[in-house]
Amino acid sequence: MLKDIIAKDLTVIFCGINPGLKSAQDGYHFSGRSNRFWKVLHQAGFTPYQIEAENDRSILDFGLGLTTAVARATSRADELSKDEFDSSLELFKTKVTEFRPRYLVFLGKAAYQAFSKKKQISWGPQSEDFCGSKVWVLPNTSGLNRGFSLDDLVEFYSRLSAEIQK
Repeated sequence: MLKDIIAKDLTVIFCGINPGLKSAQDGYHFSGRSNRFWKVLHQAGFTPYQIEAENDRSILDFGLGLTTAVARATSRADELSKDEFDSSLELFKTKVTEFRPRYLVFLGKAAYQAFSKKKQISWGPQSEDFCGSKVWVLPNTSGLNRGFSLDDLVEFYSRLSAEIQK
């Protein structure tokens, strides 16, 4: 099981759908070779340098944290069932309420759709809060997400970075 990297009152908690098998095996968030999270985070202005997955805990130094919507590791997020999302919701709400991030950022639409029960979700800021946190939905950085180039991802994440720095 991959451990959360969170603390109270962070600026952002990034919420992945669930751990990939490589990340769960290594014990580091976004450690899969093809995952672009750390590169995107740096290029979008969240960190002054690119964090290596094995140093994932250093993300806290920048007021950022990491969690997942569902704890079970899979090779693909679409292997998760609706029941797994449903059974994770209350624990997730408790976590967000306890740690109170200013922004809660879902990486990909799947978890937020499952938790909000909304069928249609747009990228970017959402109109409602989640347990007191402002919600953004950004494209997943997984290498399996071929619909978004590195430049596309950086552009989406940069919008959030710019909002936070206002």
